[in-house]
Amino acid sequence: MAGFETLALSVVVGRGARHESADQCGWAHLLEHMVFKGAGERSARDIVEVIEAAGGHINAATGHERTSFQVRALKGGLPLAMAVTSDLVLRPVLDAGDLAREKQVVAQEIAEAADTPDDLVFELAQAEAFAGQPLGRPILGLEATVGAATPQSLGAFRDGLYAPDAIVVSASGAVDEAELLALAETWFAEPGRAAPPPAEAAQFVGGLAPTARRLEQAHMVLLLPAPGARDPDYYALRLFSEILGGGMSSRLFQELREHRGLAYAIDAYADTNADVGVLGIYAGTAAGDAAEAASVAAGELLALVGGLRSGELERAKAQLKGATFMARESALARAEQAASQLLLFDRTIDAAEIAASVDAVTPADIARLGERLLAPGRCVGAVLGPKRSTLAAERFRKTLFG
Repeated sequence: MAGFETLALSVVVGRGARHESADQCGWAHLLEHMVFKGAGERSARDIVEVIEAAGGHINAATGHERTSFQVRALKGGLPLAMAVTSDLVLRPVLDAGDLAREKQVVAQEIAEAADTPDDLVFELAQAEAFAGQPLGRPILGLEATVGAATPQSLGAFRDGLYAPDAIVVSASGAVDEAELLALAETWFAEPGRAAPPPAEAAQFVGGLAPTARRLEQAHMVLLLPAPGARDPDYYALRLFSEILGGGMSSRLFQELREHRGLAYAIDAYADTNADVGVLGIYAGTAAGDAAEAASVAAGELLALVGGLRSGELERAKAQLKGATFMARESALARAEQAASQLLLFDRTIDAAEIAASVDAVTPADIARLGERLLAPGRCVGAVLGPKRSTLAAERFRKTLFG
C-alpha cells in the first residue's frame, strides 16, 4: 500500500485457552512463552535481536479463542517478519531446561495477578460466569497444571492447537499483496496436522463471589449473560454497553460518580466470544459504598432496559463508530481485526459495513437486547475488598431479580 513507511504482520491461530482440558489449564499461554525460547535455527536472543536490529518489535498474546504473534516493522521488513513468526508457530524447540525456567516465570505471573485486585476480581467473575468450563478457567493457568507440562506433552498439544486449518496470516501498512501471498506460501505451507475437537459450547452459569481481603478499596465486577460475536444482536449489545457505562456521558458515570460520588472508577463493557458473551460492569469504590454502588448500577441497568433517553442512542453510535475508526489508524489493529473477522465470519468486513451495522440498530433492538440480558435470571457478582464491601454481590442480584 503506497504511502506507508511501516507495516504490521499478525499471525493468528484461531485457538487458545478454550481448547485446553482441565489438566492442561494454562498450556496455551505457556506454549506462547516457550516458542520464544528457541525456534527454527534461532535462539531466544536471536529471535528478538534479529527483529530489533531491523527496527522492528515482536510480541504475542494468548486469549480464550485465539493466540496471536505480532511483528511491527519498517517498510521492507515483511520477509524477515514472516520467517521469524513461521519458526515460532511451526518450528519451536521446546527444550526441557527452558521449560523448567519458563514454568517459574509463569508461576510469578500467576502470583502477580493474584496480588493485583483489579485483575483478580475479573478472574473471580469469569470463574463464576462459566464455572466448570474452559471459559471459566484462568488463561494464565494454575501452578499445578502448568507444572505438569513436559516438552513431549506440550509438543503434542502444540500440534493440535497450532494446526494449519486455523492459522490466518494478515498484514497491513507498507505491504505488497503479491509479496505477502508468496511469503505465506513459502513459510506457512506444510502438511496438515489433525485439528483438535471443537471447543465445547459455553453456558453462562452465574453466581456470587464475595471475597474478603484487607484492601483500602473494594473492586467489583458484575456480569449478565449476553450474545456472542456472531449473534445478530452483537451491535445492539455494543451500543447498550456504551450507553450504560462506555464514557463520561454514560448513565453509570453520571449517576455513580458525578451525581452520587460512589465510585472513583466505573464503566460497562461487552466481552464476546464466538458463541457467547457477557455484559460487564466494573466499579472501584470505598468499601462502605460498595453495596449502594452495586444497587445503583443494577437500577441504572434496569432503567435502560425500560427505555432510552433522548439522544442516547445517537451519541452511542457516534462513540462506537469513532472508536472503531480511530483503532484502524494502527496498522497492527487493522491486521488483527482482519484476522479476527476471517476466523469468525470467513471474510473481512470493511469500515463502511461496520458503520452501516451500527447505524441500523433501532430503539426496539436495544429494548429486545435488554430483555435478553435479563431473561435467564442469572448474573455474576464478584467483589474483592474489605468484608463489609462483599455485601455488594448480593445487592446487585437482589436489585435485578428480587
